[in-house]
Amino acid sequence: MVTSTTRQSVLGLFENADGAAEAVNRLQQAGFGVTDLDVLTGSPYPDGAFGEPPTRHRLYVFPFVGAACGLAIALLVTIGTQLGYPLVTGGKPILSIPPMINVCYEGTMLGAVMFTVLGILFESRLPGVGRIYDPRISSGYVGVAIGAAPARIGEVEGILRDAGAADIVRAGQAL
Repeated sequence: MVTSTTRQSVLGLFENADGAAEAVNRLQQAGFGVTDLDVLTGSPYPDGAFGEPPTRHRLYVFPFVGAACGLAIALLVTIGTQLGYPLVTGGKPILSIPPMINVCYEGTMLGAVMFTVLGILFESRLPGVGRIYDPRISSGYVGVAIGAAPARIGEVEGILRDAGAADIVRAGQAL
């Protein structure tokens, strides 16, 4: 069943970055938004090198959340252990803070590190399942992927060819 949200992906492969930047500019002039296109490269280019706006990330939030979770779990474990197995020695308090400091510190650091790794995986924008890709991108080509309605595919292919695409790959994708 074909719905109104069916989009088709088109990938234009360029031998150099200048052609890809020109294609991005022409596609934006034709009315395609930033969310409709993506630039795929095997080489690192700075943000905005192809005319796209810089991507915002929230990687800095993950270590803070992880540290708070790690501290909460460490406090829960140490307080729970001391209350669950009370060891009264010479009238000293059951909940003693100095022994808890090391466990809380390690729990905080472990939580921060684990959440940072998860944040890197989450924010790295790894290719999703069903997204269009061509192995030639890893060999030095620059790809410009566009998601468009089937009625505009001819227009997209024309823009990519005019910008100097070496090859154009099509794939269907239902959103």
